[in-house]
Amino acid sequence: MVRRPALSRNTLIATDLDRTMIYSRNAFGADANLRTVCVEHLEGAPLSFMTTTAAQRMRTLTEPAAVVPTTTRTIKQFNRIRLPGAPWRYAVTSNGGNILVNGVPDMRWRIDLDAEVRAASATLSEVSAELRGRIDDSWATKFRIADHLFCYLVVKPKLVPADFLAEWDSWCQARGWSASQQGRKIYTMPKVVCKSRAVAEVRRRLTESGELDTSATYLAAGDGALDAEMLRAADSAIRPRHGELEQLNFTHPNLTITRTAGILAGEEMVDWFLSASGRAGDSPR
Repeated sequence: MVRRPALSRNTLIATDLDRTMIYSRNAFGADANLRTVCVEHLEGAPLSFMTTTAAQRMRTLTEPAAVVPTTTRTIKQFNRIRLPGAPWRYAVTSNGGNILVNGVPDMRWRIDLDAEVRAASATLSEVSAELRGRIDDSWATKFRIADHLFCYLVVKPKLVPADFLAEWDSWCQARGWSASQQGRKIYTMPKVVCKSRAVAEVRRRLTESGELDTSATYLAAGDGALDAEMLRAADSAIRPRHGELEQLNFTHPNLTITRTAGILAGEEMVDWFLSASGRAGDSPR
C-alpha cells in the first residue's frame, strides 16, 4: 500500500546520498569512533553508514517534508541502500536519468529523456569509445556503463594525469556531454541528464497530486559538481565541508556550508533539514 500524507507537505527535500547522507568508512573523516548504523551492504559486507543520531533524525523528516533521495547511483546500486524514512514516494537515480515511483522506474520519463539525449548529444557508444582510447590501466582501474545512459571510471586519483580531466571535459563539452571527478570516480554525462530537471518534474507531480503545497519550500543537499545545479535551484541549500564542491570553493547566495566534514557533516545536514522544515525541536544538540 502506498503511504500518502493526510495533509499536503510544506517542504520538498532533495538530497544526494554518497558523502552527503551516507558514508563509506574511508569517508568518515577525522573522528572514526562514532556510533553508526550500516545502511548498505555489498555481497554481505557493510559498505555505507550514517551516524546513529543522523539515522534517527532522518526518519522524522518525512512528516513535514516530501523527501526525494537524489543520486548518481544506478537503480541497482540505489536499491542496496536501506535509508531511514523509506519507503519513498519518489526517488531520482542515474543523475536524473531515472525517476522511481514507489520503487518502480517511470518508463515515460526515461523514454523521453533518451530521445532528448539522442537529439542533443553524441551517442554513448561514441563517447565510450573515445574515452577508452584515452585511459590507461596504470591509473584507471574500472570502466563502467551506468543504466545504458552514461559512463564512469574508477581511478587512482594520485596517478591520473594532471591534464586528463580538463582535456576530456573539453572534448565532451563540444558534443553535449560533460566530465567531472568525485573522489575515485570520473563521470562522463550527457548535459541534458541532470538531477535538477528530474527533481523539478517530481515537484510538479507532487504539487499536482496535492501531496506538496504549492508554496512549499525547496531544500537541497549535495557534495559534488553534479549536484551544483540542484543546489542553485533550491530555495535554500547546504553542502558539506568536503568533496568536489569544497575543492571548487563552490558557493551561492542560498547556500549554507557545514562546520564539520566527513560523516559528522551528514548529521549536521539532517539537523539543518529539520530546522529549515520547522522541526528544530526534533534535533537536539
